[in-house]
Amino acid sequence: MVEQKRQPVDFGILLGVAYQGFVDLLRADLAQRGFDDLGGAYGYVFRTLAEEEPSQRELARRLQITDQGMAKIIAEMVERRYVERNPDPDDSRVKRLRLGPRGRAALGAARRFHRAFESELGRSLGKPGVRQLRGMLERIVQRAGDHEAAHARLRPT
Repeated sequence: MVEQKRQPVDFGILLGVAYQGFVDLLRADLAQRGFDDLGGAYGYVFRTLAEEEPSQRELARRLQITDQGMAKIIAEMVERRYVERNPDPDDSRVKRLRLGPRGRAALGAARRFHRAFESELGRSLGKPGVRQLRGMLERIVQRAGDHEAAHARLRPT
């Protein structure tokens, strides 16, 4: 019998599985810290609201999802006290979204996890290895298009 040589895992599959493994570790860490009710799209909303206070419609467009889908996500996040709705100072018909204290705490915990994960990689790869890995990942993202187009891909599906 002829032994067949195993093919290496396709690079895209390897990246996807690595990403999912990272997300699983992040979610487990956040759950241990009391954030066990996070929806799949919350991280995308957290990152956007950390930088700006858009309306729900503006957020939907920014994340490239439907107004209805965004409404459902925001309603959950408001109910779970991650997001607050506030009147727009210039247009009383519009509500501006911002992170509530619980949302800021969850985002802070997630960012600490990211830094710790990268530090752990640094212990095994060394700082130059982590810089090289980060650089390679950034180049892959940049190949997808300009910075804004690449950022738009970091959204819920």
